[in-house]
Amino acid sequence: MESTKLVDAKGLACPMPIVKTKKAIGELMSGQILEVHSTDKGAKNDLSAWTKSGGHELLNQIEEDGVLKFWIKKG
Repeated sequence: MESTKLVDAKGLACPMPIVKTKKAIGELMSGQILEVHSTDKGAKNDLSAWTKSGGHELLNQIEEDGVLKFWIKKG
């Protein structure tokens, strides 16, 4: 999936993946896609809830070699 920006939050514990995601999505225009990589298992629930509450859309999420990858479309 093509993304506009990548946030590498691997190795960071909660709440840093959310903090970095929030900052990065603020730099995007509506409709652009942010890709987030995290190794924090809590990020799965955190990013899903944050995306909904922020009016954004979680397009896809996968786990690949222990890394959680998310694609979020800015609302």
